[in-house]
Amino acid sequence: MKIADIAGESKKLYLSPSLLACNFADLQADLAKVEMEADMYHFDVMDGVFVPNISFGFPLLAAVRQVSRKPLDLHLMIIEPERYFQRFKDAGASSITFHLEASKHPDQALRSLRDLGLGAAVALNPGTPVCLIKDLLPLCDMVLLMSVNPGYGGQKFIDYTLGKIKELRQMIDERNADCLIEVDGGVKLHNCRELVAAGADVLVAGTEVFHHKDPAACLREFRRLNL
Repeated sequence: MKIADIAGESKKLYLSPSLLACNFADLQADLAKVEMEADMYHFDVMDGVFVPNISFGFPLLAAVRQVSRKPLDLHLMIIEPERYFQRFKDAGASSITFHLEASKHPDQALRSLRDLGLGAAVALNPGTPVCLIKDLLPLCDMVLLMSVNPGYGGQKFIDYTLGKIKELRQMIDERNADCLIEVDGGVKLHNCRELVAAGADVLVAGTEVFHHKDPAACLREFRRLNL
């Protein structure tokens, strides 16, 4: 299942609010604020090993699935991510993104996700060259370029990510690959136009959205800026 298909009609820009920035004491209320405007939700899973933080797991994913109809895109920042693909699917995942740096056999992992009927995506840390995934593109529904070092929300955008987006866009276009480009980390209203112009298809925004006085209006502004 293609991630674009999971998220609904074809769009110039897909918006994926990051639940890491939600108010965990009233998560359902925060979801309700953006449910009409979000295309999907970005759900960060951290193990305290691959990244220096621990976040969500299966129970919270299942709880979110019960209160939202939106696609849930899991970003696995964990070692040996393949061990958990089936369990995350059972808990409600629509698509799964794992890190190239965390998988010994990323091609097999991508095929496994496709066999499970999930959207299949791979993520690259800021210091990982884009060229390393050129042979994986036919298996990818999406590539996530981290524009901060993963592990914590609210970090500053790493400027050289723009060059990586352009490089990946060219690589995808040259191979005529059916693959979206997602950007996560430091995504703000003031830089979103530049990201989309460079070739991004999916923007992950956490603090910019959920710390806004009107999160739904913030998402609408992202779209207005990229009409």
